[in-house]
Amino acid sequence: MEILLPDLLRVLIERWRNDPGSTYRTWFLWEERLKNFRSIRRGIAQVVDEIEAGTFGNVYKGSSLETIVGSIAEQRQIFKGADHAFLWKPKLRIPDIYESPENQRAFGRLLHHCSCCSTEQEIIIGIETIDRLAIKGLGPAVANLLYFLHPTLMPPFNTAIVNGFNAVTGSKVKLGRWDQYLAMRAGMLRLNQTYRDLLSNDLGAIAGFLFDVGIDRFSAPPVAEEGEARDAWLAELSKARETAKRFEGSISADREGDRTHTEVQAWLRDLGLALGYHVWVAANDRSRTYNGAMLGAGCLDRLPVSIDGTPGAESIRLIDILWIDHDRTRVTAAFEVEHTTSIYSGIVRMLDLALSSELHATDGLFLVAPDAREDEVRIQLRRPAFSRVADLQVRFLPYGELEKHRDAIARFGSGMKGIQAISRVL
Repeated sequence: MEILLPDLLRVLIERWRNDPGSTYRTWFLWEERLKNFRSIRRGIAQVVDEIEAGTFGNVYKGSSLETIVGSIAEQRQIFKGADHAFLWKPKLRIPDIYESPENQRAFGRLLHHCSCCSTEQEIIIGIETIDRLAIKGLGPAVANLLYFLHPTLMPPFNTAIVNGFNAVTGSKVKLGRWDQYLAMRAGMLRLNQTYRDLLSNDLGAIAGFLFDVGIDRFSAPPVAEEGEARDAWLAELSKARETAKRFEGSISADREGDRTHTEVQAWLRDLGLALGYHVWVAANDRSRTYNGAMLGAGCLDRLPVSIDGTPGAESIRLIDILWIDHDRTRVTAAFEVEHTTSIYSGIVRMLDLALSSELHATDGLFLVAPDAREDEVRIQLRRPAFSRVADLQVRFLPYGELEKHRDAIARFGSGMKGIQAISRVL
């Protein structure tokens, strides 16, 4: 019996899911991915507030929009270049949300509308409304922002995803037009429904699959059901492991980043336990392994009620490491490990902890990062988007100082004095 096209696509999706270098493994299942949703949503809200208040300004560099788009662009390869569409291009005078206050306000209204609505039809109405204004340079790249507001309704958008969609479906979707994006979105939803058992309710999965096809990591199956083309494609797919070697460098670098992140979390976990604190490990990191044991071993399996009941608890649960006092009523120290990614998400979680209750120590908020990132962190914190952070007395804890002194602090230290001594106020 001849294999039909849907079966070929199922074969490809299964291969994609199992490939260690696919976006499914390196991004969609990446523990840090989900941590970014709340912080990006909060960043979008800040952009809206600044536009409504007339304080957004007329430049991209240094703006709250650059901060939030930059944090998206740093999320693995699938979003690399996500900031390009928002960069000011003086010769083309695009995107025209910097020189035109009216267009800027329309952009703010779109983000606000989509932040508040909850249905597919409401979002599409918002898109159609701004599309009618024909704002130069403000196209469906904005969908990357909308994805983080509604991941089950709005897929990400970039050239590779479009190329992958066209290759898989035989379509001719074009870049830069909202009507084309909406047409592609409808097709992606149909694909997602057909292969739902292999994909996800989160449209990041189908977008990641199309992205990998679009960058030629995998070739799409033949659209025509010709036996010769089908057999040639299956033969090519069987050799996909050889093609994957081209990507091994970036994949190993990502994995090394994850390993180092987990290692530093383990240092802070062990140090907190040695100093007599109860320790909380980020909810989505607890099952990670380090030295043959789960990262959450010996730590709290749930946040104390006094903390879990605060308005920002959803975000607080994702802070990398918390040291909680003996009575389990107060967060003595909070640590966000920022190995290579944007500090934005970590700062937002710190804000949620600091501003949602009185159950935290005002001098116990730490950004933990490689020594070489200190200047970068200081520059980032001078952005207007982080203006409220200055009052929180966030401290910078370099890897080198932590690695060098953690054993001595564990043996001879008490309380917070040791960790504060090797950190610096930002």
